[in-house]
Amino acid sequence: MRPRPPWSPARAHEILSGIRAPVPVLLALQSLQEEFGYVHGDAVPLTADVLNVSRADVFGVLTYYRDLRREPPPAVEVQVCMGEACQAVGARGLRGSAEALAGPDTEVRDVFCLGNCALGPTAVVNGRIIGRATGDQVSRAVVEAAGAS
Repeated sequence: MRPRPPWSPARAHEILSGIRAPVPVLLALQSLQEEFGYVHGDAVPLTADVLNVSRADVFGVLTYYRDLRREPPPAVEVQVCMGEACQAVGARGLRGSAEALAGPDTEVRDVFCLGNCALGPTAVVNGRIIGRATGDQVSRAVVEAAGAS
């Protein structure tokens, strides 16, 4: 995961202004999250103003999509695929292993279908995909990611 700059209203306005209109609110919020790692609360009125939509529209999109975060991300993000193919080959146990090793700055969450079905169960640690993942592999990746942050 690349280091993220701190929230900056000026930079957020620059990002939003650089997007060609009309643009869906979701794409605008994803652009902000890509830059800052999350969507700051002040981005709601700013996005509404720049895109000429209501704050309710922006807030609705922000709270509807699980992938959009309203808080800075933890140092280590672990995603475990819970799609049917991965569950069939042990994803639930893998998730339990990942949850057991989660520290205070580690987040473990379910995702559905990472498109790696033939190599399930699949986990992603800070953007690094692990196919045919085992608890030991995920544990090593978490330790690595924690040391890099």
